[in-house]
Amino acid sequence: MSPVVTFTGRDPRTSTPVTVSVRDGLILSVEEGRLQTGDWIAPGLVDLQVNGYAGFDFNAEEPSPRAVVAATRRLLTDGVTTFVPTLVTASHARIADRLVALAQARTLDAATARAIPYVHLEGPHLSDQDGPRGVHELEWVRPPSLDEFDDWQSGSGGLIGMVTLSPHYDDSADYIAALTARSVQVAIGHTHATDQQIRAAVTAGARLSTHLGNGAHTVLPRHPNYLWSQLAEDGLTAGFIADGHHLPAAALKAMIRAKGLQRSLLVSDAVSLAGCPAGEYRTPVGGHVVLDEQGRLTHVESGLLAGAARGLASGVAYAATAAGLGLADALELATVSPGRFVGGRGRLVPGGRADLILFGWQPGDTDLAISTAVQGGVEYPSPTGM
Repeated sequence: MSPVVTFTGRDPRTSTPVTVSVRDGLILSVEEGRLQTGDWIAPGLVDLQVNGYAGFDFNAEEPSPRAVVAATRRLLTDGVTTFVPTLVTASHARIADRLVALAQARTLDAATARAIPYVHLEGPHLSDQDGPRGVHELEWVRPPSLDEFDDWQSGSGGLIGMVTLSPHYDDSADYIAALTARSVQVAIGHTHATDQQIRAAVTAGARLSTHLGNGAHTVLPRHPNYLWSQLAEDGLTAGFIADGHHLPAAALKAMIRAKGLQRSLLVSDAVSLAGCPAGEYRTPVGGHVVLDEQGRLTHVESGLLAGAARGLASGVAYAATAAGLGLADALELATVSPGRFVGGRGRLVPGGRADLILFGWQPGDTDLAISTAVQGGVEYPSPTGM
């Protein structure tokens, strides 16, 4: 039996010291700490939407299992102990190849296998309209096909655990019900669906809204529209990108208040350029894009956002201030709330996975200064030494 290891930090809710005892990858106890410390302590961050990170792209033309492992290591040192790789709209063969690469990565590296519970398919069954489609390639947008899904699922060893679609297609409800019966979670996103179609999707089993407020027309009818419909639907938990670019502070604050903390969560929607210097790039997600000094990533020709270039820790810090949440509530949107969709991760409880972070933060900071991340009891210190 391994020795007990302890981690002490301040509880973001009470500011009092807390000591978490860990052995063999599990939490033994969470108790009042005796030592004063400057760091905060919290569960490891859980990100349900990561397209790539730190120069590594899960949607690469030639997908690489080694690149997935490398991205996982960077995500871990940045505080993300669980993440869901997200594959975007593409041909059947390209999606199949990318799924295989992700499945192989989980066999190569134990930390990657622990970090990735499943894969998220964002598409290809999305709106074909400009605006809602975002930067997904129109050529490959198509109606749902259960045969196509089953082929992907078989080829990847059952790795798909979430699918984002637009429920405007005639057979959407049947498709959603079939995926739900296969224990696959369904999210609504990149849609121009009507209120009735959204309601039918929820009745069939849809449970999430993918980056609500984005992947939408630039101009919408005052009412009704698909944003109001999803905000009002109690059966949907909404994901929000809190990077300061996808949603203005007032919109983020209003939408979280409308959904409530229990039905809200944060995602990064990070692409491979997250953590890269400003400049023009060509990427599988978005094509010809430009990343500015403020971290805004846009498609050169259309000006549409092409994913996010900031990690989830930055989103927590932004939401804490911009949405008026405070640190503890913002953290819950990136731990407990998304954790419900990955088997209950994102909590510090006896018997639970030893996934946690130690970090610095004070009001007004634009990021969490991660000093150490712990996944399954293994420490991943920040390379910056913070």
